Amino acid sequence: MEYTLIRSSRRTIAIEVKPDATIVVRAPRRASVREIERIVAAKEGWINKHIEKMKQRKAQLEESGAAPLSDEEIRELAKKAAAYIPERVRYYAGIMGVSYGRITIRKQKTLWGSCSTKGNLNFNCLLMLKTPDLIDYVVVHELCHRKHMNHSKAFWEEVGKVMPDYRERRRSLKMVSEAIL
Repeated sequence: MEYTLIRSSRRTIAIEVKPDATIVVRAPRRASVREIERIVAAKEGWINKHIEKMKQRKAQLEESGAAPLSDEEIRELAKKAAAYIPERVRYYAGIMGVSYGRITIRKQKTLWGSCSTKGNLNFNCLLMLKTPDLIDYVVVHELCHRKHMNHSKAFWEEVGKVMPDYRERRRSLKMVSEAIL
């Protein structure tokens, strides 16, 4: 199986299937080639499933004739997001009793949001194409990383305290993500 290997100071090995169905493996500098190849081989079924998904998504987009967003449309979404999302972050941070650093809005290809270890929050401007309840879910999800920098049981319990219906929102976001990201 062909893949691009990117080594960095990360701690774990991650496999990503890009929208063009290419594979990127990110690995710690210290990981041996043998270990990386073992993990890629063990995840071959998952990789093939996602490659097929990407091919189907590309075919659906071509069939629907949906045009990608223009640069101007993306700038408008980013402007709306910069006005709306920080308000939601302030609101939920107050409820949750967490602090945060800088808020950045950008167009990301694979993520709706992220939280750095320094507490900086990043949000995808394409969130503005979603309903307010799904935007709130992403905001709460990222703010919960201020308490748990993982997706442990404790993390999901924290999300559930603020948003008891998070599973439903998460499912909805995943379904609509197929068409946009």
